[in-house]
Amino acid sequence: MGFLQAKGLQFVAHNYRTPGRGGGEIDLILRDKDGTLVFVEVRKRNRTDHGGAAASIGHVKQRRIIFAARHYLLTLRTMPPCRFDVVVIDGDAVEWLRAAFDAS
Repeated sequence: MGFLQAKGLQFVAHNYRTPGRGGGEIDLILRDKDGTLVFVEVRKRNRTDHGGAAASIGHVKQRRIIFAARHYLLTLRTMPPCRFDVVVIDGDAVEWLRAAFDAS
């Protein structure tokens, strides 16, 4: 999280889970400088075989993150602009993928 805060994002929440089984979880929820609410999936892998950390965020995982984000947004009074980012940690390398996927 410190990596993203150093880039100017402000902490909102972490490990947000929807109630019940089969829902979703969001690792980090942050607010960007322009007011955009950023839902962040953090993936860490020590090995890069099988595509590394980024390859582990498939369509099903994206849908679960989007489901959890929609659930979180229902708790807010106003609907802010949103985006879905991914932070990939492969070994010692950290990569921030802004707008890695969308909710459409």
